[in-house]
Amino acid sequence: MQKLEELVFYQLENAIKAYRQFAQKQITKAGFDITIDQWLVIKTIQENENLAQQHIAEKVFKDVASVTRIIELLVKKGYITRSFHQDDRRRFALAITPEGEAIVSKVLPIIEQNRAQALASFSQNDIKKLQSLLTTFTQNCL
Repeated sequence: MQKLEELVFYQLENAIKAYRQFAQKQITKAGFDITIDQWLVIKTIQENENLAQQHIAEKVFKDVASVTRIIELLVKKGYITRSFHQDDRRRFALAITPEGEAIVSKVLPIIEQNRAQALASFSQNDIKKLQSLLTTFTQNCL
């Protein structure tokens, strides 16, 4: 039987966790009071108008309850607004405020730098191959 540390699934989880911790540390060190998950939710709203919270949750790989809590925090911070959806009163319409647009823009260079550092020793071919392998991995699980 393989040891946990030898399993590709364990290594994949470990890599994701290491990157998220590294990336969050860089954002915090730069003086921003926002988490990676909060930034991802804002960015998702920015890129997808009128998206239901359930679909936001799917896009950011979180459960709906977690996204609801993140949205609450983002509203309190003034980064997004939430109002009743004009066509469906059971849904909320989410919109980014000017402060939200500003935080997305200010944090984006840090996120890009984090990604570049994490992939620094990979060639473009390595990255393409990794993307292809991960896509195949995902499709095998569907």
